[in-house]
Amino acid sequence: MNLTIIKSVRTNNFNDNAIMQKITEMWKEASSILKHHDEVKYGLYYDYESDYKGDYTLSVAIESSDNDPTIKISNKSKYEIFEVDTSDEFGILNAWKDIWRLEEIGDLERAYSTDFEKYYPNGQIEIHIAIK
Repeated sequence: MNLTIIKSVRTNNFNDNAIMQKITEMWKEASSILKHHDEVKYGLYYDYESDYKGDYTLSVAIESSDNDPTIKISNKSKYEIFEVDTSDEFGILNAWKDIWRLEEIGDLERAYSTDFEKYYPNGQIEIHIAIK
């Protein structure tokens, strides 16, 4: 899968007091650029410093047919997929908390390569976590 990055931020889930402002602003700017784009959108998580407690880069991206994509996600990578409860305003955050909990108890062995949220035009959201 070839993806073109629209906007990015570098942040940390636990040590960045401006995390929500950064992410909200990034999505607002990306949405204004993509307002006529009715395809699947992605929230990419990559360039991990360590685990989920370290710094990482978050980008908004769209699929690209370019031969020189900004990011290429290998078809050989293995992912565990988590469905987001979109009826809950905190559905995405709660899904991430479940992912972190599963990792903490040893039920999820993350690869920390490239993870992504997949936003479908119908409102469905999935979180794809790269696993070892």
